[in-house]
Amino acid sequence: MKFQHLVILLIGFTFFASCKNDKTTDATIGSAKTEASKSANSITYNLKAGEGKVMWTGSKPAGKHSGFINVSSGELAIENNKVTSGSITLDMNSITCTDLDGDSKANLEAHLKGSKDKGKDDFFNVSQFPNATFVITKITEIKNDPQSNSLVYGNLTLKGATKEIGFKANISHDQNGLNVKSNDFSLNRTDWGIKYKSKNFIEGLKDKFIDDEIVLSIAISSKN
Repeated sequence: MKFQHLVILLIGFTFFASCKNDKTTDATIGSAKTEASKSANSITYNLKAGEGKVMWTGSKPAGKHSGFINVSSGELAIENNKVTSGSITLDMNSITCTDLDGDSKANLEAHLKGSKDKGKDDFFNVSQFPNATFVITKITEIKNDPQSNSLVYGNLTLKGATKEIGFKANISHDQNGLNVKSNDFSLNRTDWGIKYKSKNFIEGLKDKFIDDEIVLSIAISSKN
């Protein structure tokens, strides 16, 4: 009798342990499914040169000049079809003027880069500050706006100074990739120490000053 009882107890224990292991396995599988689901909804786009530009326009009483700066690299994270974080790096050596040509174009670009004999610090001094960066800190949704669906906030580092900026943008993501197109927005260049011919810092410029406000827009298209 004692031997039979022992056999029954052993069989019961084995069955209990088997059921317990099955539950652990089910939980593990469930966890794996959850993680797989999260991964399916999370995408990171690693931006490459040629996938983005920042367009710029600078004005003065006698006219204005426009051009672009290339995005050299960056990273944008997507969660549930929405951009949640990211950063972009701008190649300041790529500053290009699009409304001039010949010597006029070359001279303006050299002055903006600070590669002329004089005026290295007038604008961007790219030999010392070859890159500018923008790091996203927050994105909020915009509704009922035909041009924009997002308000993007972030920190722009330019010439060693960092300031928070914000702008409206239309951000779309589907099976074909990610597209970001901002509205035009303005920055005050003097906030980053760029005071060349600013009427607010130099007296007697009359009609030879350059506006402090620079108009920018951002365009990014990535097919990762």
